[in-house]
Parts: sequence; structure tokens; C-alpha cells
Amino acid sequence: MRRNLVHMGAGELHYEIREIVQVAHRVRSMGLDMTWENIGDPIQKGELPPEWIRQIVHEIIERPEAWGYCDTAGVPEIREFLAANVNERPGGVQITSDDIMFFNGLGDAVAKVYGFLRREARILGPSPAYSTHSSAEAAHSGYNHVTYALDPYNGWMPDVEDIRNKVKYNDSIAGILLLSPDNPTGAVYPREILEEIAQIAREHNLFVIADEIYVHIVYNGEGHLHMSQWIGDVPAIAMRGISKEYPWPGGRCGWIEILNKGRDANFATYANSILAAKRLEVSSTTLPQLSIAQVMADARYPGHLKRREAMFAARAQEAYDFFADCDAVVVNKPQGAFYFTVMFKDGVLNNKQTLPIDNPKLREYIESQVQGVSPDKRFVYYLMGAAGIVVVPLTGFHCSHDGFRCTLLEMDDKRRAEIYRTLRAAIDQYVAS
Repeated sequence: MRRNLVHMGAGELHYEIREIVQVAHRVRSMGLDMTWENIGDPIQKGELPPEWIRQIVHEIIERPEAWGYCDTAGVPEIREFLAANVNERPGGVQITSDDIMFFNGLGDAVAKVYGFLRREARILGPSPAYSTHSSAEAAHSGYNHVTYALDPYNGWMPDVEDIRNKVKYNDSIAGILLLSPDNPTGAVYPREILEEIAQIAREHNLFVIADEIYVHIVYNGEGHLHMSQWIGDVPAIAMRGISKEYPWPGGRCGWIEILNKGRDANFATYANSILAAKRLEVSSTTLPQLSIAQVMADARYPGHLKRREAMFAARAQEAYDFFADCDAVVVNKPQGAFYFTVMFKDGVLNNKQTLPIDNPKLREYIESQVQGVSPDKRFVYYLMGAAGIVVVPLTGFHCSHDGFRCTLLEMDDKRRAEIYRTLRAAIDQYVAS
């Protein structure tokens, strides 16, 4: 082409959670059944929303407005419902329906939130990082994502001093990102840490982004803590959705709550630019929006959330027990969301370890794929070829630690236990090889 067409940030667009699937499909084509532990889709693992939620959606389909466009920012009465929910939270920031904005899933929201930042304005995010955030932030700037450390030896809690120093000595940082509950670690941050992060933002005139897609899947005994309850007077954006709560990931329905927009004129202009970008798309998906008030106001919804929290709490303990006594790894019991992370201790992995693969053609393919990859990806590929289990390497989450992420989603109790048992045996065998 006579002009270079490629955006300078195109090379930063990585999504290991999906990219690993390309190798897995090739492995499956060679005759091996695959177990997909790479993606957080409850539906794929056998969970459906309860019948009463499905019935509400079924009834909405019969309404003519479900088939048409809605307002650019979202259905007005649903935004009013959500704003009222925010305002009812004890000690929280007060907002209006104008501070609620809908998107086609949080992936769409993430693209807009980072895509309409000034290129020189950077967002400091956690490491391990969720790939959608880290890639979008890096792509908007054209440089590697800037991160602060989550400490695996302290329950994957944020290193607040690392945040403080990164902000102090890098004046390009305009905001701080956090995920609580966290993906991929399953960590849930206590109020005191969240308030420390808010105070750092306050001192340095930054804004904060909190991805709260798992905020109603918390089982650490502390209960739900929304951003509006701890952010104080700091300008901020909370990201919410129904994909993990109903669950309805295929509904592609997420929204942001803009907090303290009036506290800073520059932040307000930025927030308004996101809405302007949405106008170019006319509207977000109407049908799932229309379900929100009916579902969340239903007397059965709190019980639905509690049952799922209890289910994932039991599975978190189950997964932890399979790996807790393994000397080769560090495992923290998840406190929220539906993932757990297994981190290999330093020096455990090398480029000579293998797992036995009986099929010569498959073994040759795996050996061709592990040349020059990170040590944890090498393990993941051998695991795929030997056991047919697809997990995500921890280094794929913009992380310097070796390890992998697995899910707590398998609905079949025997099958889930077998997956964890196989993973544990593969670690032992691989490390000893």
C-alpha cells in the first residue's frame, strides 16, 4: 500500500485466552478430545440461568421494543433503575441515569474507554492483567502496558507501594485500573487496600477504573463491595454486566457507571466523548437491557446469587485442596469470580521437561510449537497434547510469573474432580521429567 495502514498499537493486541484455541483445534483434529478450561463461559460448561430468568427473557421477546433500537446510552428506565441501585448502596456516591452508559458487552466498553483517551494518557493496571484491558490500553498508546504488581505470596493483593511509586515517577499515568474480584487470580481486595488506591489517585489527580463484572460472585465472607462505596470524591468508572451473573455471556450486555463526573471538567469531557462515540453505533443491544430491572428486582434474584456464591466457594476449596501440598507451585484459594491460578515457583520449569504423548504425529506437532516459547506455555502445550486439557499460561496475562489459569465452571462434579486430578498429576510428572 502507498500508505502504512497499520495502527501503531496493532502489535499490542494479544488475547491468549482465545489464541491458545488455535493450537487446541489443531490438536483436536489429530483425534484428541479437548477439555476447554481456557475461557470463563458458564454456559459452555453446562450452567444455564434458572428457568425463571429464562422465562422473563422469553416474555420480553414478545414485546415490540425488544426488536428495535434504544437510546444511545441505553434504555432510559433501565438506566434509572441501575442509578437508583447505586444510590441505595450504604455510604456510596450518588449518580443519575445520565451517568449510566450501555455497551455491547464489557469488551465494547473497554475498547471505548481506552480508545478515546489521549494517546499520552496511560492507565496503570495490575499484573497479572486481564488481556482485554492490557491489550486495549497498550494499543491505544502504542507502547507496552504499564503495570503494578499483584503479590502471589500475599494472596495476589496489589502492591500498594508499587502503585504509589509508579504513579509518582511516571507523570504519563492518568488513571489506575483494578479488578476485584480479580481475573485471573480470584483475589478480592479488602476495603482498606481499595481506599489506599483511591487516596493515591486523589493525591495525584488521577481517575480510577474498576472492572466489577464479578462483583456479585464473592465468597470470602466479606460480602459485596461496590466501587461507589469506597471511591469517595475521586472521578471513576465502574464496569458492570450480566454475562457472569445471570449468566448470559452471549447477551453482550454491559454498562459503565461514571462516578464523580462533576468533580473534574477534563474527566467530564472525556466521559462525554465516550457517549459521543456510542452515538456512531446508534445503540447497544436492546433485549438483554430490558430484562435487567425485572430480573434484578425479582425476589428470587438474591437467592440465585447466594446459591452461585456457595457453589463457587465449594469449588474454590476443592481446587485449592488438589494443589495445596504441591511443592512446585504457589496456589491461593480464590475468594471471588470463578478462576484459580497455579503459579510455578522460580526455577521449577526448564526447556527440557516434557509429558508423554503417545500419538507420534501429535507429539511432533507439540514439539514444533514449544520452540522458543515461555516455560509456562511449554507446559500448557504439553498438557494439551498429553491430556487434552486447555488452560491459559500465566505469562499470557502480561505477567512475569510462570503458571496457568483454570476455571471453577465444570458442572459435572466427577468430571471437575478428574480435571483437577489430571492437572495435579501432570504437574508432578512434568516437573520430575
